[in-house]
Amino acid sequence: QVQLVESGGGLVQPGGSLRLSCAASGSISSVNSMAWFRQCPGKERELVAAITVDGSTNYADSVKGRFTISRDSAKNTVYLQMNSLEPEDTAVYYCNAGIRPYRSAAYLNYWGQGTQVTVSS
Repeated sequence: QVQLVESGGGLVQPGGSLRLSCAASGSISSVNSMAWFRQCPGKERELVAAITVDGSTNYADSVKGRFTISRDSAKNTVYLQMNSLEPEDTAVYYCNAGIRPYRSAAYLNYWGQGTQVTVSS
């Protein structure tokens, strides 16, 4: 069984930094693109940043220049370094990945359980 486990959320003051991690584990054959999404209460889930197998990245306009996504393919792990955090970044952050399980011909879409990030003084 494949799962994504996030860590690193918490409470931080405006202007501070946090680093989120998400590790994929289980019966994995290969991992395709990985990404971070976030969801605020009453709002739809939105893409924050994504990274392909070859390291190409894209970011939401609201986080460009402040957030950096990276991955360690050997560990099937994706990171999100968040700097200059603002109260508007407060949300539940979700890890997402396209993963091909053992004995599967197709990539399936997996989500982590979410980790709360709160930016407040």
